[in-house]
Amino acid sequence: MPEQISNMAELVSYQNGSVVSKEIIRKPTGTTTLFAFDRDQGLSEHTAPFDALVYILDGEAEIIISGEPHPLKTGEMIIMPGGKPHALKAVRRFKMMLVMIRS
Repeated sequence: MPEQISNMAELVSYQNGSVVSKEIIRKPTGTTTLFAFDRDQGLSEHTAPFDALVYILDGEAEIIISGEPHPLKTGEMIIMPGGKPHALKAVRRFKMMLVMIRS
C-alpha cells in the first residue's frame, strides 16, 4: 500500500461475533495493525514488551491498563506502556489502529 491514499476505517470490516485484524505495516522496528471488534468482543488481559498506541477509528471501547478502565470513543487515543497488563472490550462495535514500536 505504499504511496496509496486510504481511509483506515474502510480497510477492515466488522464481522458478527468476531474480532477482525489486518496488518498494514510489519517492520523489524514495529507494526501497524487495524482491528474491528463486534459488540462485546475483546482481547483478554495480556502484556506486550513494547509501548503501543491505540487510536479509535470508529465506535466505543474500554481499554483496561493495570486494572484501570479507560473509556475511548472515535477520534481518541491512548498509549499502553510496555510490560503493563492490558485488555480491550467493545462497549459497542469499534475499529482501532494499533501501532507498536519496538525498542
